[in-house]
Amino acid sequence: MTSFTLHELQCFDAVVRGGSFQAAARLLHRSHPSVFAAVAKLEYQLGLNLLDRTGYRVRLTEAGRSFHRKVRPLLREAEELSTHAKQLAMGEEAELRVVLGDLCPLPPVLGLLSRFFGQCPQTRLHLQFEAVTGPWERLLEDEADLIVHRVPKGDMRMEWIDLGRVAMVPVVAPGFLPFQPTTAITPQQMQGFTQCVVRDSARRPSEQGHFLVEGAPQCSVPDQFMKKELILHGMAWGHLPRFMVDAELRDGRLLSIVGRYFPGVIEELVAARRRDRPHGPVANRLWDFLARHAPVLRPALGRMPRAKGASGD
Repeated sequence: MTSFTLHELQCFDAVVRGGSFQAAARLLHRSHPSVFAAVAKLEYQLGLNLLDRTGYRVRLTEAGRSFHRKVRPLLREAEELSTHAKQLAMGEEAELRVVLGDLCPLPPVLGLLSRFFGQCPQTRLHLQFEAVTGPWERLLEDEADLIVHRVPKGDMRMEWIDLGRVAMVPVVAPGFLPFQPTTAITPQQMQGFTQCVVRDSARRPSEQGHFLVEGAPQCSVPDQFMKKELILHGMAWGHLPRFMVDAELRDGRLLSIVGRYFPGVIEELVAARRRDRPHGPVANRLWDFLARHAPVLRPALGRMPRAKGASGD
């Protein structure tokens, strides 16, 4: 038996993941014949039939299934080794791309970024602001080095640092509702009132809207700041981060309608980056800097406030 190559193992794995040689060729950005030849050569060198080609879709043989279980961790280690080598070869980055999401508390986060980049004059901060799933899209499409937002923590492409919890509170301005707000307000009661929502800035939104009342009129805005202004002026109602409205809730300029049917939600604010990409020395120092200064929000801002002066049924 002669030694097989990493390329042959990658082609074999891609066929298993894609279910066909054509799909594997697309995954690897290679031609169909080159993938077919690599897998055939691997089987010849091993003296094993790894794939059953008799059906419509290519399937693993018993030997192929056992072999593939060993191949996967080997390919992961090879990818990690390649990433580590790229990191070692990197000099200090000329630019870092950071995306702040609509749940990001700007004063503490911008304060940290200002302090950090003030010590890195050779690296320019390229800052963008995105909403809803826009930050994820920028990160996953390699248009950002780091984001500050919420993330789907089950996505193994990302790693994160917890920066605090954000309570998303349903609020109205005094007098917006023609009845007394109570903890028992129902979606049916709110159907006649305009609900303000933040527009998803992703090119291909991957989530349905949050907290939407079916059948209610809606207005959409690009960020939480405009949403807050509309709600303060009695033009709509909606959910806002508690860190943005804590003062208004205390002095009565906004009223919480937290209750049985509108419980609000607690979001986890994180700094996130790709786990499967190399990161240069400045990016790694920024990551460590944020970890040392977490959390960035007071714990109280991650708790749901009670509806002030509201009563039940």
